[in-house]
Amino acid sequence: MSLVSVDTLKEYLTEIGQNTGSDTELQNLLDRVEAVVAEYLGFPKPSSSSSTAQLDSTTYTLYFDGPTSADPTVLQMNVKPVNSVTSVHSDLLREYGSDTLLTLSNIDIDTVNGRLIIRPSKPDTFYKGFRANKVVCNAGYQTAPPALEHAICVLCSHLHRAKQSQGKETMALAGISINLSSRVIPEEAKQILWQFRNPRSIL
Repeated sequence: MSLVSVDTLKEYLTEIGQNTGSDTELQNLLDRVEAVVAEYLGFPKPSSSSSTAQLDSTTYTLYFDGPTSADPTVLQMNVKPVNSVTSVHSDLLREYGSDTLLTLSNIDIDTVNGRLIIRPSKPDTFYKGFRANKVVCNAGYQTAPPALEHAICVLCSHLHRAKQSQGKETMALAGISINLSSRVIPEEAKQILWQFRNPRSIL
């Protein structure tokens, strides 16, 4: 299910109003656009290998080579917001047995920025090595922040109104050839989405 509702999208498509005849089509559009936005923002694939990237909260199994270079007690994850953490392993051998589990009560979770921070004077360590750190967590949006909701609706309405000209560079209108704008994310939406990018993502 998408973060944004069909009723909310209809507020941007005043030509449709409250007509329910297009609800299935609009829901499908929302699902596809949110998957595209999730990829654009750098969301990883969920634990289910058959799933595409998604904005709404789900379970992730993530692997990291090590903590930040500036602070060895900080592990920067590549997804945010983080809602909960199930387990953290730090294991140079990549076996992730129970003997390499870190104590969650020794770790502070920066839910907004997607960071795990070992508390001062605690014995746990984030090792540096290929996929040495394994994190199982729930991350993503449980409800859409208003700005993110707006950006999704701007992109959806842009695409919905351009259905007749998808894949075309020009079209004829009253005998006149008109050059069409390229089908890219509107600048308004891009500027809004920038603040929601995930750590380690490049826009």
